[in-house]
Amino acid sequence: MKYEAVIGLEVHVQVKTHSKMFTRVAAGYGHDENTLTDPVVLALPGVLPVMNKAALDAIIKAGLMLGCEIAPVCKWDRKNYFYPDSPKNYQISQYDQPICLGGEVEIELPGSARNVMGEHKKIPLTRIHLEEDVGKLNHGAMESLVDYNRAGTPLMEIVSEPAMHTAEEAFAYLTSIRNTMIYGGISDCDMEKGQLRCDANISIRPVGETKLGTKVELKNLNSISFVRDGIAHEIARQIAVTESGGTIVQETRDYDGQTGASQSLRTKEMAHDYRYFPDPDLMPVKVDEAWKARIKAECPEMPFVKQRRFFDQYQVPYTITSVLVPDRELSDYFEEAAKLSGKSQAAGNWIVNDLLRDLGAAKLPLADSKIKPAHIAALVKLIDAGTILNTAAKEIFTEMFTTGDMPDAIADRRGLKATPTDAGELEQWCRDSIAANEKALAEFKGGKDSAINAFKGPIMKAAKGKANPKLVDETLRKLLASM
Repeated sequence: MKYEAVIGLEVHVQVKTHSKMFTRVAAGYGHDENTLTDPVVLALPGVLPVMNKAALDAIIKAGLMLGCEIAPVCKWDRKNYFYPDSPKNYQISQYDQPICLGGEVEIELPGSARNVMGEHKKIPLTRIHLEEDVGKLNHGAMESLVDYNRAGTPLMEIVSEPAMHTAEEAFAYLTSIRNTMIYGGISDCDMEKGQLRCDANISIRPVGETKLGTKVELKNLNSISFVRDGIAHEIARQIAVTESGGTIVQETRDYDGQTGASQSLRTKEMAHDYRYFPDPDLMPVKVDEAWKARIKAECPEMPFVKQRRFFDQYQVPYTITSVLVPDRELSDYFEEAAKLSGKSQAAGNWIVNDLLRDLGAAKLPLADSKIKPAHIAALVKLIDAGTILNTAAKEIFTEMFTTGDMPDAIADRRGLKATPTDAGELEQWCRDSIAANEKALAEFKGGKDSAINAFKGPIMKAAKGKANPKLVDETLRKLLASM
């Protein structure tokens, strides 16, 4: 019997705000333990929560970017559970009236070959709701300590429909959400800092069956790669249990990405186990059209929309767009260089191949690069005009990266510009090269246009590497046409 996996993801995204969800104490990462707290975070008697409007702005932006319906009214609920990471013994969340309903996430699956665009799909969403994060437990050999610095941080939960069927789809889904949140300035989505976390609900069923199987929730998926690996592991485990005559138990399992193994944590809670009820200290929130319109004006172009525009507007290949588009800052950098140079593919090649290589070697972010879009555009123009050769351009780029000087100034200073050649002398070099290569001449006359390149090496050698490539090509074609 063949089986089909059914996968739904619950993705938790920490919203990037200055303060926490229901108090003005700062939100942040990397501070000494239990220093980002106050009476509200610690749930001291008599304190009351006050909603952070910036967090509402962020989730509305996320919902609009993902095509959700923004609810006209949302409310806050208490999700009751008893665990040391929640000092109140409940979490303020949203249950039956979340802020965002529906929506979808566009994903790209791996191409059949490297650097080839893969299939695109849209994964439907159930909802996005806002809640407060909990503290972090640090387990030692003999004791467990709790750090409440994270407690109360605005946390967005994005819940998908059970509409994915492979670990690769889940990997692509999480990657797409991460890119979207970063594009919108909603979150930095650093999984090492807990800013993006994911739980996966996985079940299997016979191919052709429409009823969902018993689901297992997989936790501790603390990298995008571990999401993919953990889901693949759980699918294989469920198939093995089923084929051996066993029964899948609805439970929560912990996945260890280092060992590739999982273990049972507890039986899975249902909604009624949390005893949700409306929070009596927080009023419902009404979202009017003016509020939505203000946030809509702040929404950036979505990554895949931008990629399709780059194909059409700049005619750049997938090998370039697949590198540029996931990084909003880098794609904006490229777009400026492309417009300034008028040669988008050449500008893209310099950015993707040379600039990113040197930035990586120097461990520098793009913002700290001394090479700006204007430098790239000026270099491309010098090459296109035949003022410098490609070999000289490489030297100029290296010095640009170090000094930040414009390419024209570097070329003048180092004598790297192509030397103007006497027209008669250049024509003679071309005639000599043609006469010395009868095979290339015959191939060119036979319709093989690339055969012309065989004549250029001897000409550039005679010119000591400084002849204008465009003039060489024009002179050669003029002579060959007359033969």
